[in-house]
Amino acid sequence: MRDLAGRTALLTGASSGLGPIIARRLHREGVRFVLSARRESELQKLAAELGGSRVVVADLARRGEAERLAAEAGAVDILIANAGVPVSGRLTDLEVSHIDRGLEVNLRAAIVLTRLLLPGMLERGSGHVVLMASLAGQIPGLRNSIYNATKFGLRGFGHSLRLELRGTGVGASLISPSYVSQAGMWAESGQHSPFEVPPGRVAEAVVRAIQQDRAEVTVAPVMGLIGGRFALIAPSVFLRVGGARAAEIPQEAVDQHRSKR
Repeated sequence: MRDLAGRTALLTGASSGLGPIIARRLHREGVRFVLSARRESELQKLAAELGGSRVVVADLARRGEAERLAAEAGAVDILIANAGVPVSGRLTDLEVSHIDRGLEVNLRAAIVLTRLLLPGMLERGSGHVVLMASLAGQIPGLRNSIYNATKFGLRGFGHSLRLELRGTGVGASLISPSYVSQAGMWAESGQHSPFEVPPGRVAEAVVRAIQQDRAEVTVAPVMGLIGGRFALIAPSVFLRVGGARAAEIPQEAVDQHRSKR
C-alpha cells in the first residue's frame, strides 16, 4: 500500500505511549483515523490536533469491547493493533485477573479486531493489518512469562495470517521494538537499557511496514537484532547464557501504566 493519502486507520492504544507518535507520523502521509483507548479526553485532544479523526472509547480488557469497537469503527483500510499492557512478575505471584487482562489486551483484542475488520478489506481487495509485537516476542525475559506469551503468540498469529492473505491485496505486518525510550511502559519504568530505541523509529517502522508490505520490522540496536535471532535459532543456549539478564519492568511502573490507559 504505497499511497496512504486518504486511507482510514483504526489505531488502538491511541491516547498515550507510542499511540500519538504513530498517529502523527501517519497523519503526515495523509491517513485519517479512528482513535481508540480508554481515556476520552486524551483521545479528543489528539483527534482535534490531527483533524478529520473519530474517537471510539473502548476498554479492550473487557470481553466484548473489541467486538463493539470493530462495529463502531466501520470500514477501515488499516488496522494498527497497538494497545498493550505490561504483565510483569513471577507466574506464581500473578493474580489470574492480571493474566486475563494481559491476554485480553495484548493478544485477544488484536486477533478479534483483525477477524472482524478483515472481511471488508478482502472484499475491497486492499488493506493492511499492523500488529504491535515486541522484541519480547523473540527473546524471553526474566519474570516476564505472560507478557512474553502474548507477544510470542502475536508473532505466530501475524506470520500465519500473512500466509493466508497471500495474493489477496491485503497485507499483515509485525512491528517488534526493543525497549522504547521517552514513551510507553518501559519509559515509565524509569529504567534504562543499551537496547533502547526512540519512539520515532518505531513510528517510521510502521509506515515502512505498510508501504513496503513487510512481514516483520524489528526495531532495535544491532546487538538486539543479533540477540533476537540467537534466541530464536538456539533457545537452549540463549537461556543458559543470557536469558536471566533480561530486565523486568517494576510493578509500580505497571500500575502507573494501567492507570493511564
